[in-house]
Amino acid sequence: MVPTSTPTTPRGHGLLDGKTVLVTAAAGTGIGFATAIRCAQEGARVAVSDVHERRLGEAAQRLAAIAKQPPLTVLCDVTVESQVQHMIDAVVEGYGQLDVLVNNAGLGGEASILEMTDEQWGRVLDVTLNGTFRCMRAALRHMTDRGSGVIVNNASVVGWRAQAGQSHYAAAKAGVMALTRCAAMDVAHDGVRINAVAPSIAMHEHLVKASSPELLEDLAAREAYGRAADPAEVATVIAFLASDYSSYMTGEIVSVSAQHP
Repeated sequence: MVPTSTPTTPRGHGLLDGKTVLVTAAAGTGIGFATAIRCAQEGARVAVSDVHERRLGEAAQRLAAIAKQPPLTVLCDVTVESQVQHMIDAVVEGYGQLDVLVNNAGLGGEASILEMTDEQWGRVLDVTLNGTFRCMRAALRHMTDRGSGVIVNNASVVGWRAQAGQSHYAAAKAGVMALTRCAAMDVAHDGVRINAVAPSIAMHEHLVKASSPELLEDLAAREAYGRAADPAEVATVIAFLASDYSSYMTGEIVSVSAQHP
């Protein structure tokens, strides 16, 4: 029988003991916040960033109940270079080092290429692709100096699969995949690994607000389990890639999906 309910989240195994992890766009719900929780459960000291101050504070309060210590929080708009550099500097100053960066910040939406404006195209590309680049560049300057570090980027299966109304988002996520592969080669000999996850559909509050019910129902129905992923199921894969259990992996894109062929 095919399971249709969300499985119980596995207990932590100390995969990230002693590590400092920064997760971008981690306030509220979704993969970012689920990843912050998972990393805390795996023993990491967690730092979270977001562009929304109130939601960031609320997320920090929830994480404090799970983590060994209250998380460090940094307001950051990933489209602004000075804020990105400040975010990395704040984590290094606050925790002494940055071991893992999880690039979760991204922006989607639905629009046919026929009606898509330059502003819609540019905004999605600037947050999702350029923002990932800015955060990687700032973090890598620190990591390569230390001779160690891990970056995990959040891509999407839409970077591989055609979907109407997603030209901007798909282009951005395909760019994240290519950026992941090439940047990994740039820093492989500096002791830094870079990989990405490519989820299909992970249901959460922000996705529901940004997408039509018809689209979400259709995407979920295509999955082998007949449901969307829980963000925690993506977060466990991110934690694996962040840990030493994936020490030989770099430049890889790991699909987190259960879609029919």
